[in-house]
Amino acid sequence: MSADSAWLAALADRQTQLWVLAVLLYGVGDSVTTVIGLQSEDVTEGGPLALLAIEQAGVGGFLLFKLAFLGICCVTWYLLRTPGRLAIPLALALVGGVVTVWNALVLL
Repeated sequence: MSADSAWLAALADRQTQLWVLAVLLYGVGDSVTTVIGLQSEDVTEGGPLALLAIEQAGVGGFLLFKLAFLGICCVTWYLLRTPGRLAIPLALALVGGVVTVWNALVLL
């Protein structure tokens, strides 16, 4: 087994933990820091679809959008029966971590 395949196998065995990270970082971390940032007149949402949700339905619309997106990702992950499906929670966790840190830095 090569080093790359061993790394992927280790991640595949930890998909539940990846989903927990995805929900905490993308779902909670990004949402909380975004909502806090929206309280400031100097901060705006950078994601075009999230911004549209905010403009159309306020913070509730934004949170519903995030929940729906996470739900779509979960259903897609569940329906995919290939090893590559681990990319879904991994990508959400990585993007969520970066965006949460970015938002926190903007808030400082």
